[in-house]
Amino acid sequence: MVIVPAWNEEACIADTIAEIRATNPSVDVLVVDDGSADQTAARAREAGARVAILPFNVGVGGAMRTGFRYALRNGYDVAAQIDADGQHDPRFLPQLVAELETSDVVIGARFAHKGDTYVARGPRRWAMVLLAAVLSAVAGTRLTDATSGYRVAGRRAIHIFAEHYPAEYLGDTVESLVIAVRLGCKITQVPVDMRVRAGGTPSQSPIRAAIYLFRAVVALFLALVRRWPADFEQGLAEALRKAA
Repeated sequence: MVIVPAWNEEACIADTIAEIRATNPSVDVLVVDDGSADQTAARAREAGARVAILPFNVGVGGAMRTGFRYALRNGYDVAAQIDADGQHDPRFLPQLVAELETSDVVIGARFAHKGDTYVARGPRRWAMVLLAAVLSAVAGTRLTDATSGYRVAGRRAIHIFAEHYPAEYLGDTVESLVIAVRLGCKITQVPVDMRVRAGGTPSQSPIRAAIYLFRAVVALFLALVRRWPADFEQGLAEALRKAA
């Protein structure tokens, strides 16, 4: 299943769904309308996607947790995240899914291609580099783009994320990786090309993005030192045994 978190994306959601279905005809698409004030849900239904509507905006993390819970309850073995704004190229999805043969979470990584046209500068880029370095050490593998939202999760990660997926902005990308690693998941990445937003308005301005990235560094530190309740890990282990 492809989960598409969307907030006020009526301008491009239909094209995004059409491209996903054209390049990956065997997948199901679930759009999680994150409290949109426009016609995002209606456009998604018209384009043939399943739609879950949240009554108010909870952020990407909350929307993705909804998607993971839907995937878990409906027996999906793979859940992918593709953003609604057209930046994620769904032609790379089969490459990410193929890596699940040996991994639990696969990140579609910007900056990993030579000549990649995606550009991030200043404090935003510095924070990305720092986060990638720390998470590479945590995961025991080289990760160049820890904040990428283009990723796929296998069955084990779906169980984990359905139970506990961070709702804070960028916590959904950064902290979720720490949670996955600490609960035994293997993380890897596949180089992908990113595109400019196809339409609509970004949810974060450059200044706010820099502030939130700083907060993501703090969230990363807290995730690293956080102690998990024993009953959570025991409950997860039992759920995985039942799902196997």
